[in-house]
Amino acid sequence: MPPFPSFPGYRPSFGRFFTPRLLSYSPCCLCCGRLWEMAEKPKAAGGVWTTVKPFVNGGGAGMLATCVIQPIDMIKVRIQLGQGSGTHVAKTMLREEGLGAFYKGLSAGLLRQATYTTARLGSFRILTNKAVAANDGKPLPLYQKALCGLTAGAIGACVGSPADLALIRMQADATLPVAQRRNYKNAFHALFRIVSDEGVLALWKGAGPTVVRAMALNMGMLASYDQSVEFFKDSLGFSEASTVIGASAVSGFFAAACSLPFDYVKTQIQKMQPDATGKYPYTGSLDCAMKTLKAGGPFKFYTGFPVYCVRIAPHVMMTWIFLNEIQKLEKSVGL
Repeated sequence: MPPFPSFPGYRPSFGRFFTPRLLSYSPCCLCCGRLWEMAEKPKAAGGVWTTVKPFVNGGGAGMLATCVIQPIDMIKVRIQLGQGSGTHVAKTMLREEGLGAFYKGLSAGLLRQATYTTARLGSFRILTNKAVAANDGKPLPLYQKALCGLTAGAIGACVGSPADLALIRMQADATLPVAQRRNYKNAFHALFRIVSDEGVLALWKGAGPTVVRAMALNMGMLASYDQSVEFFKDSLGFSEASTVIGASAVSGFFAAACSLPFDYVKTQIQKMQPDATGKYPYTGSLDCAMKTLKAGGPFKFYTGFPVYCVRIAPHVMMTWIFLNEIQKLEKSVGL
């Protein structure tokens, strides 16, 4: 093999193929530099996919999970609106409105996952990857994962708040008197009507409690999942399937426990209607929280907790399971 050239900035590297790299260009190697530059261009596409993949995977997993959980979500909302127990609500819906009532608002739910979950799961993975790199590749402590979860939740909620508002209104519409029903046909019709009737900024009505609730939920969900994966895999030696299922269950419980009080306030704000004088029952999230605390005590915020936990925990679990399967599929096809 001939000796390696020794012009400035040259450093050989070895791999399956001989791939020399130029760290800087000198006049004698401009032609070679152009060749290396051309050779590097295909890597840009891989870089773009690496960046967007956590967002695509997160959104896809969330949408698949929503298709399964939508009926339970409908029951949860109506319990919070004071229509009775979960069994009573389910029987009433089935008898009076038919099976399709359980999937009312599905389009808004899918739109919410396509925005909210895409943003939060993608942001969380980007943030944790950067934090791990800054930590010299060492596992992150729990508080750093919690901070990443809080930030990702806030980002996702800001992006997904319009779809969340449409979802809540479509689910609550059937509980209103006929004269007050909005009769949205689908999520996009709801968004169009909200903008037409109330203005663009109305899409973010209740965004404050939505963001706070999302921060609490994602702090519980995302941080506990990563921490549980490390514990089950490294400390207990669980298999991949057992680790995913166990960590998903832990993640679902903490997501529900952390977020239900904020979810209750958010639902009350988003569904409130003005009285005959045009006055709303609450002036804001804090006012709603204080009036609820005064009227029913702290446990009022956990109204419908069993159903909420049953709805949140499986959705979280299936989101992680679907996400794991999507990642395995991508790996099998070389993505």
